[in-house]
Amino acid sequence: MSDLIAGQSALQAIARRTFLKDSAMGLGSIALASLLQSEGHADGLEGDVSALLRLHFPPRAKRVIFLFMAGGPSHVDLFDPKPLLNEMDGKKIPPHLLKDHQSFALIRGTPSLKGSPYSFAPRGQSGIIMSELLPHLATVADDLTVIRSMKTTTNVHDPGVNMMNCGTQLFGRPTLGAWLSYGLGSENSNLPGYVVLTSGSDDGQPLLQSFWGNGFLDSRHQGVPFLKGPEPVLHLTNPKGVDRNRRRKQLDLINWMNKRHHEEVNDPEILSRVASYEMAYRMQSSVPELTDLSKESKSTLGLYGANPGKPSFANNCLLARCLVERGVRFVQLYDRGWDSHTHIEHEHKRQCGAADRPITALIKDLKQRGLLEDTLVIWGGEFGRTPVAQVSGKTYGRDHHPHGFTMWMAGGGTKPGLTYGDTDEFGYHVAEDPVHVRDLHATILHLLGIDHQKFKYKFKGLDLGLTGVDPSRVVKDLLA
Repeated sequence: MSDLIAGQSALQAIARRTFLKDSAMGLGSIALASLLQSEGHADGLEGDVSALLRLHFPPRAKRVIFLFMAGGPSHVDLFDPKPLLNEMDGKKIPPHLLKDHQSFALIRGTPSLKGSPYSFAPRGQSGIIMSELLPHLATVADDLTVIRSMKTTTNVHDPGVNMMNCGTQLFGRPTLGAWLSYGLGSENSNLPGYVVLTSGSDDGQPLLQSFWGNGFLDSRHQGVPFLKGPEPVLHLTNPKGVDRNRRRKQLDLINWMNKRHHEEVNDPEILSRVASYEMAYRMQSSVPELTDLSKESKSTLGLYGANPGKPSFANNCLLARCLVERGVRFVQLYDRGWDSHTHIEHEHKRQCGAADRPITALIKDLKQRGLLEDTLVIWGGEFGRTPVAQVSGKTYGRDHHPHGFTMWMAGGGTKPGLTYGDTDEFGYHVAEDPVHVRDLHATILHLLGIDHQKFKYKFKGLDLGLTGVDPSRVVKDLLA
């Protein structure tokens, strides 16, 4: 009898241990289901369950297109003219501008001021000032919200891109797109919630995968790059001899094995792997149709200057419209070639020549389709460029400049026709209404219905968010 009692006790102990081990994820699922029933989904969301079961504010925007001019466009050549800078062209920079100033990225010694060779004029009824390099964008000036008082914390490319994307210079943090995928879920179960498109010279500034990474969030929230060429997503096409039905059976077997493995080890990344396989299977049908721009009308292709089959920034702008039209939450376009340390007159003219028309077409196209109202378009780079010359003579360029630069937004609840903030008379430091990158992030989240102070993720005992722990604010003057 004593042996029987001892055996039963041992079985009960094993059962308790098995229950506690196996329920580590199970109890979490029960709690999540309870929350879903009691609080409901965020308005208008379908597909993936979102982390934000209820939005903090009524959203003005549902989706984002971020036009990222990689390398840093020059504010004093595009949006922020400075007459005094032109008058003092060639003279040494006044010492007071360098007070409490971090060193230049590449310039050594005391540089000379450099005015802009381009003419500027007020555009539209709002009178937003733009350079002659942007004649197409001038036609939609009244749709833009121009911020001429942006600030960031570094003048180095990779940390600068991290700062603009992640709210921190540190690597390994979630990007804005990953945060929105995690917080808001997906509107289309057949496409990723976060897509990345690239253009520009391959031998220019490198683009790191961390620029669209998920950081410590679930890997299903990382950005999916659509590549140039006939296969926009690698390994999406079935191998020779494998039809769709056979692929389905293979995935069913793989998913069954993964789920059995998950029951043993309770690793959430295994479920992410299952979700990734299923997304890839659905994308086999959705992506080829989506990326076939030849189906667009001639008038639409002409509006963008797009040429199906020939990769370009224009094609990417049109594809961005197609993506948000089908419910993709966040689309980021990286256009390389704006890092003009030399020959800036030639390089910026080239970049604006390729970008001005399609960006304008994107805004017009979204507007006429009724999408601009709830699609937030953002334009800018990781920083601006110096109002001083790097290299003298006709081959001059401009160095990296984090102390005051320009970005703009359109749609998604922003105030159209607004010019906000200003830099000093040299275009060097912010002189009025500073907007730090984290303030921009707080404002973007607010437009999407999210309180940046409440939107956190517990990681290694810390409550981490996009805007960090430093004070950040929603810039309410930018809101319509």
